[in-house]
Amino acid sequence: MKKLYVGNIPYNATEEDLRELFSECGEIESLKIMKDQFTGGSKGFGFIEMATEDDAKKAITTLQGIDLKGKSLTVAEARPQQKRQGFNTRGSGYRGR
Repeated sequence: MKKLYVGNIPYNATEEDLRELFSECGEIESLKIMKDQFTGGSKGFGFIEMATEDDAKKAITTLQGIDLKGKSLTVAEARPQQKRQGFNTRGSGYRGR
């Protein structure tokens, strides 16, 4: 299984639109367009897990730059997720006065 990053997804595109497009390159294990937690709207990127390395390579070479609803998709191998630095509210000095 190989995880792909898909960027520049049109805001009006659905996961079904991507599934239809990527299924032409092989079997899809999972697919998710990232959503804004407050508005529920698309963030314009997502991740797709292809069943095999060959399917993933085919998707990258076939779909990189392809037009979807007027936007040119970016398709690349996903990088490992990095640990995010969060806000530490302890010891911030704020006392609520």
